[in-house]
Amino acid sequence: MRVMYGEDVLSGNWRRRKVTPEVDAEPGLVVEDADSGFCGSVTGFELGAVVLEDRHGKRRNFPLAPAAFLLDGRPVTLRRPAPVAAPAQRKITASGSIAVDGVTARVARAGRIWVEGIHDAALVERIWGDDLRIEGVVVEPLDGIDDLAATVRDFRPGPRRRLGVLVDHLVPGSKESRIVASVDHPDVLITGHPYVDIWQAVRPERVGLRKWPVIPPGRPWKEGVCAAVGVRDTADMWRRVLASVNSYKDVETPLINSVERLIDHVTV
Repeated sequence: MRVMYGEDVLSGNWRRRKVTPEVDAEPGLVVEDADSGFCGSVTGFELGAVVLEDRHGKRRNFPLAPAAFLLDGRPVTLRRPAPVAAPAQRKITASGSIAVDGVTARVARAGRIWVEGIHDAALVERIWGDDLRIEGVVVEPLDGIDDLAATVRDFRPGPRRRLGVLVDHLVPGSKESRIVASVDHPDVLITGHPYVDIWQAVRPERVGLRKWPVIPPGRPWKEGVCAAVGVRDTADMWRRVLASVNSYKDVETPLINSVERLIDHVTV
């Protein structure tokens, strides 16, 4: 008797279902649409459909239906790849260094960094404060540097008690350069910047100025700046200057280089 209906559908293990493998539709994956025969590489997704581009640059959208595609001639189900978590953003300190989380301030070193006054100390803290706390470096303001040589002797610097000094207006022929020349000790590093005052080390455009005013010799510099820009007193102007500084990008390069050298010196 001739069999009219082909293979018995109930023969064999009919409970076993064919499982079509799922494949992430990564960009560049080449597949073929099983119905239309369109073959192309994955370029992305639009409205839930995968976008394929063939070798001629033609693009078509196809729904992500089960077993709708052929990969190397075998049916597959494409799926949209899981989103990749963005890498954690590194936190940057105001000085431009990488912030270290979970680190408490170090016990203060015996070494110190001296600056000429409280404005200098506040500006250094504003930019390098995080670094200084981690390194355990204390910044101390002096009341000028006229007695620098004697003050250094009293400090008694040594290999484990290094000293760094930041000096304003450290240019050849200045009073400051002559004072600095009187200090000669292997554990003392003196650096400086060419600006008359630490205010002037702040980029003028940050303070809302085209450039810092030129103040005639013999006139107090800060008072002359206040008069030139129409600010009532130095305290108001200083608050304006300090508020304009948020990172190392707001100050001039000579100041940055000088402070970085001092930090390196006292933390060796």
